[in-house]
This record gives sequence, structure tokens and C-alpha cells, in this order.
Amino acid sequence: MIRLATALLLLAGAVQSASAQGVAERLNDYPTEARADYVFGCMAANGQSRDVLRKCSCSIDEIATILPYDKYVEAETVLSMRLTGGERMAIFNSSVAANTIVADLRRAQAEAEVVCFF
Repeated sequence: MIRLATALLLLAGAVQSASAQGVAERLNDYPTEARADYVFGCMAANGQSRDVLRKCSCSIDEIATILPYDKYVEAETVLSMRLTGGERMAIFNSSVAANTIVADLRRAQAEAEVVCFF
């Protein structure tokens, strides 16, 4: 009976550990370079103080909890292509898929702003 209880406790711990590891990996899938790039841009727009650094760092961390990194890259790519302009880039301005991708990023940014800047 004690062996069974011990085995169940070990199994429960292993499942919890695997679950926590999966969450940690998902939250940590943004490379440091991408996080730093976001923080630099955020600070350029909001000021160069220590408080703004903290808020901008919080913001990208919140975005990372909401939006997987591959979706973040897709949205950043669409936004970059929209700035390029031209006939060949028109699909990035009018496509429903492109608009949805950008809208997801904008929602994540809005949630992060509420959590980190207010």
C-alpha cells in the first residue's frame, strides 16, 4: 500500500513537472534577440528611463504568454511588408489572413499595455 502511494505521488510529480516544463517552454520560445529588439523599440517610443525599461520588458513577456513566437514573427513580417508598399505587397494590406495575424498581435499588445503600463 505504501509502495502504491509512493508510486502515485512520483507519477503525479512527473506529470506536473512535464506540464510545467511545457508551459515554461511555450513562455520561453521568444529568442533573447527578439525580446531585446521589442524592448529597444518600445523604449524609443516611450522614453529611456529605468521605469520604461521595466514596463517594456513586462510588455514583451506578456505578449509571449499570449502569442506563440511563430505568430509574432508572422505579424511582424506582415507589418514590415505593409511598410514596403508597391503592387506586389498589396496582399499584405488587404488579405483577411494578414489582417487576422496583425489583429492577434495588436490584441496581445493591448493586453500587455493594460498589465504593464497602468
